[in-house]
Amino acid sequence: MVIDPIGDMLAQIRNAGAVRKDSITLPYSKLRFAVASALLKSGYVRIVTKKGKKVVRLMEIGLLYTDGKPRVTGAERISRCSRRVYYGVKDIKPVRHGYGMLMLSTPAGILSGDEAKKLKVGGEALFKIW
Repeated sequence: MVIDPIGDMLAQIRNAGAVRKDSITLPYSKLRFAVASALLKSGYVRIVTKKGKKVVRLMEIGLLYTDGKPRVTGAERISRCSRRVYYGVKDIKPVRHGYGMLMLSTPAGILSGDEAKKLKVGGEALFKIW
């Protein structure tokens, strides 16, 4: 049983990139799929697909490499099950001098920090990725 599904997904993406895997397969959930879709839109993963039906639903994430190096080299979980962290619009800052991204869960859905700033909406800070 996984207590933190987002943290587990990030760890699997980092570890798979470190050993040069082409893709990973995870159990499907709406939250994981929304986070993976936001990573796809931001250019951190190559492809996100759903597999299976009803009982056994899986999600496949294709990893992205640039010049032989994985696109995702690190990630830091901000909100956890025991500690929630919320950011207002003014709290959203660049990650790693613009080379990373902040992911937020907002009333408008799962958004990157830049998208949340454009929409002038804050929310729960999920993680930073670079």
